[in-house]
Amino acid sequence: MTDDAILDLGPQARVLARLADGVSEAQLAGETPCPEYAVRNVLGHLAGLAAAFRDAGRKSLGPTTDTDPGGSLPDVGPGWREEMPKVLDELADAWRDPAALTGMTRAGGFDMPGAVACAVAVDELVIHGWDLARATGQPYSPDPAALQASYDFLLAAADDPSRGGGIFGPVVPVPDDASLLDRTVGLSGRDPGWTPKG
Repeated sequence: MTDDAILDLGPQARVLARLADGVSEAQLAGETPCPEYAVRNVLGHLAGLAAAFRDAGRKSLGPTTDTDPGGSLPDVGPGWREEMPKVLDELADAWRDPAALTGMTRAGGFDMPGAVACAVAVDELVIHGWDLARATGQPYSPDPAALQASYDFLLAAADDPSRGGGIFGPVVPVPDDASLLDRTVGLSGRDPGWTPKG
């Protein structure tokens, strides 16, 4: 990703904000494609990663960027409905600055180039958007540019033998003529046909 090809995270951030707003209180305890994560945990994870990657983009390193996302089960707190669109907007705004893509930064306790951090952030927004939509029965139309970036990122990871065949888990094979979203979801280690059992 170069300075003249900055991907605006705003459209995908707005998709996530709409999905979060569409979650009912009764759905918070529902299952998701993420093992051991209920809907409320996916929402908590999204809020945490949005803050972490916002600060990574700003190069404002500290508690948000140093915390291992797998260290504890994320959850939503009081006021999450108001906080979620705000932090997602801040995330998108941070990565509109070309300086965010330069040099090194940190997220999840890992140091990485700014451009890589941006790619990870986009991928997280696309894949966890699908998780949330699928878990709560909402339609999902990710931003096309973000979806393509997520696919490219996950394909590169799947082809890298040092990454164990995928970032989120083993790649789930899908037909070659499947939609780009289904192929991206499969590359993330998820079954595109997943639906809640309950």
